[in-house]
Amino acid sequence: MEYVQERVTTLHDLGDATPHAPVDRAAVVVPMTEREYAGLAAERVLSSLERVAPARVVVPLRASADRAGAFADWLAEYDLPLSVVWCDGPQVAALLAEHDLDGHRGKGRDVWLALGAALSEEFVVFHDADTKTYDASYVHRLLFPLAHGHAFSKGYYARVENRRLYGRLFRLFYAPLVRALADAHDAAVLDYLAAFRYALAGEFAATRDLASRLRMQRDWGLEVGTLGDAFAHAGFDESAQVDLGAYEHDHRAVSGPTGLSDMSRGVGRALFTAVEEHGVTPDYDSLPDRYRETARRFVRAYGTDAAFNGLDYPTDEERSQVERYVDAVAPPTRDDRLPAWADAPIAPRDVRECSEADLREVRG
Repeated sequence: MEYVQERVTTLHDLGDATPHAPVDRAAVVVPMTEREYAGLAAERVLSSLERVAPARVVVPLRASADRAGAFADWLAEYDLPLSVVWCDGPQVAALLAEHDLDGHRGKGRDVWLALGAALSEEFVVFHDADTKTYDASYVHRLLFPLAHGHAFSKGYYARVENRRLYGRLFRLFYAPLVRALADAHDAAVLDYLAAFRYALAGEFAATRDLASRLRMQRDWGLEVGTLGDAFAHAGFDESAQVDLGAYEHDHRAVSGPTGLSDMSRGVGRALFTAVEEHGVTPDYDSLPDRYRETARRFVRAYGTDAAFNGLDYPTDEERSQVERYVDAVAPPTRDDRLPAWADAPIAPRDVRECSEADLREVRG
């Protein structure tokens, strides 16, 4: 337990805080995929939200046609002011194609589709549905800074489970990469990106005005891309991070189509897009080696931290992951971010109507 302040306002859990917050003026966005259907973690999240009683809960659902109807029916069993946006319905797909918004499908695209509906409320909270330790206080904690003059807040926590350190993509890729960039460039955006204790957390909140300006990455770069826009529109003075305490959720393999190695490419692309947009020009020829050297120092430091706490620490596995992530240290090859809703060629109503029509078809 500590109370150190970073460059952004840092709110600590010094006694199991559940502060008063404007939950009745907030929408909560909880992206889900087929794997969350009737799962224990998703059930915990939804049951907790029943007690929170936000103004609205929006679930962007990525599911096949033969599962979407049953999934929507299951969600309807909860006592929540719930809106389901089926992201894979044919009418939604046609709407996006008509306005040149189709393209890569991923978590960021799903969240963007739901965000339109959430903007009817004054504040928007985002969090994942695979959180095994989800607590009703999370919504209050994330909203609290917004009621006290901030436009953006982000959750942080330590990823320690089963006597091991997790949060590997943040520890071994994002943090050392930002450090390597900061060693070579004196830039405010890098100070901002380094100030967040768990920059890849899916838990964050924003005012309606800021949320309407977010240009969302379509895939795993969502969280980093959000930080880039938060820096542009909120900056240090209007940003905060909030201690969410104990936190456990699903772990991913390093390899595979949704593994950490694949995710690192999306995170890297979003990171480099953000820093280039704010005036940093990385030397991509030397950066992979500088990242590797910095990441190895992080491995040594985390190894010592783990030993201090009596935790298991697979040093060789951590070093191997660093080598896998080196390939993601490369110039961004594309910028296919979705437009901010403030500038979008479609209206939230269009998405809602198409999604409702698609769900009627599969629910019978």
